[in-house]
Amino acid sequence: MSFILKPVDIVENITPEDFKKNYLKPKRPLVIRGLTKDWPAREKWTTEYLKEIGGELEVPLYDNSKADPSKPINAATAHMKFGDYLDLIKREPTELRIFFFNLFKKVPSLINDVKIPKDLMGGFIESMPAMFFGGSNSVTFLHYDIDLPHIFHTHFGGRKHIILFDYKWKDRLYCLPNATYALEDYMVDNPDFEKFPALKGVEGYEIFLEHGDTLFMPTGMWHWMKYVDGSFSLSLRAWDQSISRKVASVWSLFRHGAVDSLIKMAFKEKYAHWREKKAVEIAEKAMRNGTPR
Repeated sequence: MSFILKPVDIVENITPEDFKKNYLKPKRPLVIRGLTKDWPAREKWTTEYLKEIGGELEVPLYDNSKADPSKPINAATAHMKFGDYLDLIKREPTELRIFFFNLFKKVPSLINDVKIPKDLMGGFIESMPAMFFGGSNSVTFLHYDIDLPHIFHTHFGGRKHIILFDYKWKDRLYCLPNATYALEDYMVDNPDFEKFPALKGVEGYEIFLEHGDTLFMPTGMWHWMKYVDGSFSLSLRAWDQSISRKVASVWSLFRHGAVDSLIKMAFKEKYAHWREKKAVEIAEKAMRNGTPR
């Protein structure tokens, strides 16, 4: 059993006019295969090269385990030297992954290997390019980004399975109250509709990224990712130009970041159990009401 998934549109290249009219404004995802054709990074960024420039750095690692309610979100499972981790993901399957790693801070010259697609849109947060690494079988849990950016997500060195949902499906996805992520008790690539009935009928998108592919994810889009091969990605993030979306971004950071962390620190397991129960109530109510329409 699966969600109702359709493929993401794929193009080799796209004009700014076409991109803005058909993808940016209507908030539709898109894969641009040729965006990185003239990026030095496309050929230069191998695991051996990354080991040369940053192999001695110590990096936090995360796995597929359900989040510990007594710890902050994205608390690390372990730490390892970056070079040793790169050897690990090339050698064997592992659930361990690196999350939101800004290697550019340590090696500023890396930015010269990337061409930010400013012809397609403005608002890029150039100080925050983020890299993500994962071993085969590692999974990024279902969530949307807390600060609501548009994201250009480019993959390197292997394949990545991605499932996307529009923001409107938030309640039916069992989103936890005061959070930007869903209940972690169901498998996104093989959901149990008997145990989680509100998931039945939810519509989304599916894509398998390959080396050099760039996925555009519009603001607020839910995403789940699984590394098919040991590989890595780069996310370039950009603010939406509307004032209302910028206000929503600030509010989301406050509510889902500061407020949620304070409540979690105060009530820990009690809070975790309450919001898991509440997520189920909200999801089943939305299902009964037939929303979203």
